Amino acid sequence: MEQFVDRELEIGTLEKEYEKKGASLVIVYGRRRVGKTTLLSEFMKRKKALYFLATQEAEALNRSAFQEKAAAFIDSDLLAEMSADRWDTIFKAIVSCHWEAKPVLIIDEFQYLGKANPAFPSVFQRIWDEILMKSSVMVILCGSLISMMVSQTLSYNSPLYGRRTAQIRLKQIPFRYYCKFVPGLSRKERIERFAVTGGVPKYIESFSDCSDIFAGIEENILNRTGYLYEEPHFLLQQEVAEVGGYFSVLRAIAFGRTKLSEIASFMEAKATDLTRTLKTLIELDLVQREVPVTEENPEKSKKGLYRITDYYIRFWFTMIYSNQGDIEQGNTTYVMEKIRKSFVRSHAAFVYEDICREELAVRNDLPCHFSKIGRYWDKNTEIDVVALNEEEGVILFGECKYWSGQVEVDVFYRLQEKARRVPWHKDNRKELYCIFSMSGFSPRLQELADSRDDLILSE
Repeated sequence: MEQFVDRELEIGTLEKEYEKKGASLVIVYGRRRVGKTTLLSEFMKRKKALYFLATQEAEALNRSAFQEKAAAFIDSDLLAEMSADRWDTIFKAIVSCHWEAKPVLIIDEFQYLGKANPAFPSVFQRIWDEILMKSSVMVILCGSLISMMVSQTLSYNSPLYGRRTAQIRLKQIPFRYYCKFVPGLSRKERIERFAVTGGVPKYIESFSDCSDIFAGIEENILNRTGYLYEEPHFLLQQEVAEVGGYFSVLRAIAFGRTKLSEIASFMEAKATDLTRTLKTLIELDLVQREVPVTEENPEKSKKGLYRITDYYIRFWFTMIYSNQGDIEQGNTTYVMEKIRKSFVRSHAAFVYEDICREELAVRNDLPCHFSKIGRYWDKNTEIDVVALNEEEGVILFGECKYWSGQVEVDVFYRLQEKARRVPWHKDNRKELYCIFSMSGFSPRLQELADSRDDLILSE
């Protein structure tokens, strides 16, 4: 069982729906292994709840299994023994019982029912409209195939469109909660592990007993019998018909081809042929289109770059994909040596920048609140962190150093120089600076920060 960490907002949403008078229909969806079942298990505690896990078997077999579960749920020998060839019969039996408290009906992997019978969303729409909606019951439809859950329950063309009373798209857990999964780790150890596992609870727990990140990589990822070795294939095969094109795009981005034109050139394809693939990867929370945080019209900006947002997927394409031949031949020692040499430079340092931006967003010791936090770049300048308070005209510039040594004062002066090239409200703004360091700061830089009210040092 996965640990229950974070998820206060999601539990709060479910409890609010449960407390409502009458019926509630909640859609819960998100990628595999992100903790949906753990969330539902936590919510079900101390409630009268029926949990049903749909399978990829025929609809009739799923209906029979649901009937058996429902009969046990309402303690009805009659329902258990009757021949229920319609879903309506089973749901009518459930809601016709006298309940002291609102019952909760959970159908997990709901999308498999629609996959077995494309008409099932229409069937369930009728059941909701004619039976469940008129009862005091809470229904949760949960699924891990994002594209199918959207098309079957949320999209305008779905028969269930407009019926839901709430929806939860479960995301990965932020870095700030990582310490609750594996207590006792240093900050550096947490960052290293997060750089590989991201905020996916199943991945985190797979690494929890490993002595260090490299032992975890060797044990969990280079092990061809482990689930993580083929995880990217599995994730995409569930969502798209042809994996090859998506793999090529992800590989291009992982190797630094972040502009659309660069991705197209890498694949020897037309840029227009890649828009649908990129759109799908964005919808699956695997890729993000990023623009400089100062852009006024992000959607129309010509400075857009694509980046892999799932840290495990990024690690896999950066460190594993091109080395699979050696791994298959058992040359794991050679592959591990390559990973050790490039892990920080090619992967962890970039994740550290994301962590710094995330932590900046929740700090309460800053002079003001920043509504926009991101990066800045142009032809000649790159700045790791730029945060904006547009109402007060405040801009914060940040530099992230994942070094083994202390950061010296020259880093601040170079950051100041780069900040001068950023045109945002250039003639009328207040500037702040923040240096993030993995290994502390030199005495000279600390002394400088003590003498200035616009320089923040963050470890």
